[in-house]
Amino acid sequence: MRKVWGEMAAGSQYSQEFLAFWGERHLCTLTTLRSDGTPHVVPVGVTFDAEAGIARIITRKTSKKVANIAVPGARVAVCQVDGGRWATLEGTAEVRTEAALIGDAVSRYAERYGRTPGPDPERVVIEISIDRSMGQTLQRQAPRTATAVSTT
Repeated sequence: MRKVWGEMAAGSQYSQEFLAFWGERHLCTLTTLRSDGTPHVVPVGVTFDAEAGIARIITRKTSKKVANIAVPGARVAVCQVDGGRWATLEGTAEVRTEAALIGDAVSRYAERYGRTPGPDPERVVIEISIDRSMGQTLQRQAPRTATAVSTT
């Protein structure tokens, strides 16, 4: 089983398995830091643009995650898990309010998750500039089945 990790820049430095995994429909987690330094972990939908080196999350501007990211240079991580496969993207987050960026993020979300969110005037986009990634994204083989052993 191959693991992938390390410092990453935008572009094609990701394995095909890693990119395919981020294209599958999975619920993810976003980890931000509260003002007291404790982690705030919430479920989110994430889209990943490997060429641009950006992960995107659509959310409401009044959310706790947005408040946690309000600090310039805020570090965050997004992670997704499927059985033994997992992948994490880390980077610096920024809240974007431009209508064109929100529309693009909604379209990307709809493509990955198979549904288009309804209009929301409170919607913003969290853009994460990825500088580190790690994961284990190769499909594991089916587990071996146990063989019955007679004790008589």
